[in-house]
Amino acid sequence: MGREPGAGRGLPAGPRTFLLAASFLITLGSFAVLPYMSVLLHDRLGLGLGTVGVVLAVASLVQFSGGVAGAALARRIGLRGTMLVALAVRTAGFGAFVPGLGSPVVAVGALLLVSCGAALYLPANKAYLVAGAPEAERARLLSLSGAAFNAGIALGPPVAAPFVLSSPGVLFAVVTAVFAAVGIGHAALPRTDRPSGVPSGAESSAGRPADALLPFVVTVVSVYVFMFFQHYLALYAVPRTSASFYGIVLMAYAGLIVIAQPLLPRWIAGLSYPSAMRVGFSAMAAGTAAIAWGGRAGIGAGAALICLGEIVLFLKNDLEALARSSAEPAVVFGRQRLAAGIGAFASGVVGGQLYGMAEEAGRAEAFWLAVSLQCVVLPLLLTSAMRRARSGVTARRTRAARSSSL
Repeated sequence: MGREPGAGRGLPAGPRTFLLAASFLITLGSFAVLPYMSVLLHDRLGLGLGTVGVVLAVASLVQFSGGVAGAALARRIGLRGTMLVALAVRTAGFGAFVPGLGSPVVAVGALLLVSCGAALYLPANKAYLVAGAPEAERARLLSLSGAAFNAGIALGPPVAAPFVLSSPGVLFAVVTAVFAAVGIGHAALPRTDRPSGVPSGAESSAGRPADALLPFVVTVVSVYVFMFFQHYLALYAVPRTSASFYGIVLMAYAGLIVIAQPLLPRWIAGLSYPSAMRVGFSAMAAGTAAIAWGGRAGIGAGAALICLGEIVLFLKNDLEALARSSAEPAVVFGRQRLAAGIGAFASGVVGGQLYGMAEEAGRAEAFWLAVSLQCVVLPLLLTSAMRRARSGVTARRTRAARSSSL
């Protein structure tokens, strides 16, 4: 079942440092090409925009929901084995793009391979990083991981921009070589046992399914409201400012995460979950309201506030999911990826309708005010529903205890 020596021991600093560096390289290589997929599929391979949209939607769904499959694989072959399989799949996917640049069918198949590899890799990556680490260290490690990923996201697109249309074959070949080298490095990592103990805090949540479910649901809502910013800021900002200003905002956003995320884990870990939700969703509500105000100052300030909301909510959700579940970390992170996929899918469906209505009315700022309102209302509804669920469980237990005493 993939059991490996070293149970209960934390990883040495060297493997963790390598894993953080690999996270940067993996994201750098991925974001050197993936943000340009719509252009390559449409302009170079001639696919219609409707078809391109369907392909990208399916690839995103696979990448998010497939995290559950990645967690299941990790239970059978271990964390290192799962990362090796995932990197082999992604390397094959990027390599297939080289001949795929002349064939839409091969290119789409290559994109799905890349998405499958990402789905398998991410839960195992996070679980390996926190393997054997005390609970107090998890926030710092996950923050450093997030910073490494976002550094790659920030640098990938501008590094690849001069080559993506003029020499895409060379670009994909270089990315393939990077993934192959990273995969070889992963083969040298020490094996870590599947966590067999119950994480701290799991005992307190035993028998309280509402508490254990809360991080999953909060992650759905967090990603749902965040993806409005991710998907629709370009449509709003570019006509009102410029494409170059929008690019600066994205670079500054990623840079702020890289700098701030490693500085805040102790504070975020010390927040109660309700307090973290209030801080995170309030920041997103204020940020989207600032974007509605418009102009360079409003959009820039709004992006900074949303960045704070993302840092607080995404990290706290993962920490709470680990603390409240007795499942292995890879399983927990796989479920969190599924929650993110549900939130992103819902945001795409709702956001397209909302933004279209606002544009037709000539009031695009109303879209951001509607998102801001959702950032306030949805968490209130969520916490109210969870309180009712806990009250219901308590009432049922009380009735059962009274019945048994009769």
